[in-house]
Amino acid sequence: MSTAEEEYRGPATLRIDDHGTVAVEVRMSAHFEPVEGRFRWAGRTGPDDLLRERVSGGLRTATIIVPGSPETTVKLSDPDPWGGVRISGTGTPPWFAPHPRKAQDAH
Repeated sequence: MSTAEEEYRGPATLRIDDHGTVAVEVRMSAHFEPVEGRFRWAGRTGPDDLLRERVSGGLRTATIIVPGSPETTVKLSDPDPWGGVRISGTGTPPWFAPHPRKAQDAH
Protein backbone atom coordinates (compact mmCIF):
# COMPACT_ATOMS: atom_id res chain seq x y z
CA MET A 1 0.00 0.00 0.00
CA SER A 2 1.41 3.39 -0.90
CA THR A 3 1.41 6.42 1.37
CA ALA A 4 -1.30 8.03 -0.77
CA GLU A 5 -3.58 5.08 -0.04
CA GLU A 6 -2.82 5.08 3.69
CA GLU A 7 -4.35 8.52 4.16
CA TYR A 8 -7.50 10.32 3.10
CA ARG A 9 -8.34 13.99 3.46
CA GLY A 10 -11.51 15.26 1.93
CA PRO A 11 -15.29 15.21 1.90
CA ALA A 12 -17.44 12.54 3.50
CA THR A 13 -21.03 12.12 4.61
CA LEU A 14 -22.05 10.64 7.95
CA ARG A 15 -25.46 8.99 8.20
CA ILE A 16 -26.46 9.38 11.84
CA ASP A 17 -29.50 7.36 12.93
CA ASP A 18 -32.85 8.65 11.78
CA HIS A 19 -31.62 12.24 11.96
CA GLY A 20 -30.37 12.23 8.40
CA THR A 21 -26.90 12.94 7.14
CA VAL A 22 -24.10 15.36 7.92
CA ALA A 23 -21.58 16.50 5.30
CA VAL A 24 -18.11 16.80 6.86
CA GLU A 25 -14.47 17.15 5.93
CA VAL A 26 -12.36 14.31 7.34
CA ARG A 27 -8.72 13.39 7.85
CA MET A 28 -8.08 9.67 8.25
CA SER A 29 -5.20 7.24 8.09
CA ALA A 30 -4.96 3.44 8.06
CA HIS A 31 -2.45 0.78 8.95
CA PHE A 32 -2.51 -2.97 8.51
CA GLU A 33 -2.30 -5.13 11.65
CA PRO A 34 -0.54 -8.31 10.48
CA VAL A 35 -1.34 -10.29 13.65
CA GLU A 36 -5.05 -9.51 13.29
CA GLY A 37 -4.99 -9.75 9.51
CA ARG A 38 -7.00 -6.56 9.04
CA PHE A 39 -6.78 -2.80 8.78
CA ARG A 40 -7.31 -0.34 11.61
CA TRP A 41 -8.09 3.22 10.63
CA ALA A 42 -8.91 6.42 12.47
CA GLY A 43 -9.16 10.16 12.07
CA ARG A 44 -11.21 13.24 12.80
CA THR A 45 -14.04 15.21 11.29
CA GLY A 46 -13.99 18.92 10.91
CA PRO A 47 -16.25 20.94 13.21
CA ASP A 48 -20.00 20.43 12.85
CA ASP A 49 -22.54 21.63 15.43
CA LEU A 50 -25.18 18.93 14.76
CA LEU A 51 -22.64 16.11 14.87
CA ARG A 52 -21.02 17.47 18.03
CA GLU A 53 -24.44 17.77 19.69
CA ARG A 54 -25.47 14.21 18.75
CA VAL A 55 -22.15 12.69 19.89
CA SER A 56 -22.26 14.67 23.14
CA GLY A 57 -25.75 13.20 23.61
CA GLY A 58 -24.47 9.63 23.31
CA LEU A 59 -24.32 8.80 19.59
CA ARG A 60 -21.43 6.34 19.13
CA THR A 61 -21.84 4.82 15.64
CA ALA A 62 -22.68 6.10 12.19
CA THR A 63 -22.22 5.14 8.56
CA ILE A 64 -19.50 7.01 6.68
CA ILE A 65 -19.74 7.52 2.95
CA VAL A 66 -16.63 8.66 1.07
CA PRO A 67 -17.30 9.54 -2.59
CA GLY A 68 -16.62 6.56 -4.87
CA SER A 69 -16.30 4.02 -2.04
CA PRO A 70 -18.69 1.66 -0.25
CA GLU A 71 -20.53 2.72 2.91
CA THR A 72 -18.72 1.71 6.10
CA THR A 73 -19.68 1.64 9.78
CA VAL A 74 -17.66 4.07 11.87
CA LYS A 75 -17.24 4.50 15.62
CA LEU A 76 -17.61 8.02 17.01
CA SER A 77 -15.77 9.35 20.07
CA ASP A 78 -16.19 12.48 22.16
CA PRO A 79 -15.84 15.83 20.40
CA ASP A 80 -12.48 17.55 20.56
CA PRO A 81 -12.01 21.16 21.77
CA TRP A 82 -12.25 22.43 18.17
CA GLY A 83 -15.67 20.86 17.49
CA GLY A 84 -14.47 17.84 15.48
CA VAL A 85 -15.27 14.23 16.32
CA ARG A 86 -12.82 11.33 16.42
CA ILE A 87 -13.78 8.50 14.07
CA SER A 88 -12.35 4.98 13.89
CA GLY A 89 -12.95 1.53 12.52
CA THR A 90 -11.53 -1.82 11.51
CA GLY A 91 -11.57 -3.62 8.19
CA THR A 92 -11.33 -2.05 4.77
CA PRO A 93 -10.82 1.71 5.14
CA PRO A 94 -13.82 3.72 3.92
CA TRP A 95 -11.85 5.54 1.23
CA PHE A 96 -10.67 2.38 -0.54
CA ALA A 97 -12.58 2.20 -3.80
CA PRO A 98 -13.85 -1.24 -4.77
CA HIS A 99 -11.63 -2.95 -7.30
CA PRO A 100 -13.32 -3.78 -10.59
CA ARG A 101 -13.60 -7.49 -11.22
CA LYS A 102 -11.36 -8.92 -13.87
CA ALA A 103 -13.11 -10.17 -17.01
CA GLN A 104 -12.13 -13.78 -16.20
CA ASP A 105 -13.60 -13.47 -12.67
CA ALA A 106 -16.97 -12.39 -14.03
CA HIS A 107 -17.69 -15.80 -15.59
